[in-house]
Amino acid sequence: MQKITLSNEQQVNLEHLHANTRDGRVRDRIKAVLLRSEGWSTPMIAQALRLHETSIVRHINDYLKKEKLKPENGGSNSYLSRIQTEKLIQHLMEKTYQSSYEIIEYIWATYEIKFSIPGLNKWLHQHDFSYKKPKGVPHKFDPEKQAEFIEYYTKLKAQVVDEPILFIDAMHPTQATKVSSGWIKTGHDKSIETTGSRTRLNIVGAIDLNDIGSAIVNRYDKVNSETIQEFFETIREQYPSKKDIHLILDGAGYHRAKDLKEKAVELNIKLYYLPPYSPNLNPIERLWKVMNEHVRDNQYFATTKEFRDKIDEFFNQTLPEIGDTLGSRINDNFQVLNPAS
Repeated sequence: MQKITLSNEQQVNLEHLHANTRDGRVRDRIKAVLLRSEGWSTPMIAQALRLHETSIVRHINDYLKKEKLKPENGGSNSYLSRIQTEKLIQHLMEKTYQSSYEIIEYIWATYEIKFSIPGLNKWLHQHDFSYKKPKGVPHKFDPEKQAEFIEYYTKLKAQVVDEPILFIDAMHPTQATKVSSGWIKTGHDKSIETTGSRTRLNIVGAIDLNDIGSAIVNRYDKVNSETIQEFFETIREQYPSKKDIHLILDGAGYHRAKDLKEKAVELNIKLYYLPPYSPNLNPIERLWKVMNEHVRDNQYFATTKEFRDKIDEFFNQTLPEIGDTLGSRINDNFQVLNPAS
């Protein structure tokens, strides 16, 4: 008999339905599905539920083919009116539910219309809802200040001739295994060795969007005003013939230190500060994401040296090779945030 693989939401929904239905036949069907998803064989499930094996096979096949859990046809026997549908869509746009049964309870409490889980899932798909993570938005960001920065940056690009515009940022990757999603064969539980090591690196980088592969990246024992001043000197060494260097950075305390600003004046580096809580306006953040994809995602590092060497290899070898291909991902087509509703 075919194996069943349930998502977390499906399992929660089935367990909730099992706990709240009075129909023993439905509970048996749910238990058969849950036990099969846990690897039980047909004879084992039949013995546990005191049912014939053919009944177990039928219950499993009904669920696999059409998520049927009731002896009669599943789905909802009642329908929302057009106005109720519009109001429900608006409600679901404003509030995010984690499980289908919570929506079912809301519909019942509001309209006294009862949906089954398969019936509701079908309704959700028909109205363009899908199960995915919401996008996090910094709660203190100012959309007006972001718009002002984008306008100012656009004018700066138009005015600057033959002078580099760089985006700067620091990152602190840890040796701990960064488990992330990937394509895995259905029914196969893929394991990745992990470590909880808190060892981390302090990396400061600057990127010119016209030459991504030549990003300037240094490692430091710590990041503060003194190390950023050293990094400014490294940047100046990369552009010895340029009269001015334009540097865009966030408002971290060490970026606003008096001695750092004095060093910038000394080196003919002009500083432009991003609005608060605006990582979406700093393209180097996307470089860090690319680095994680190449180096850290689902990778186990046995030693700190191996971890450090892999990071260095990316910036010293991999990035120069792939830099020309990253323009579609790392650019100044800024994503403008909208306030969370």
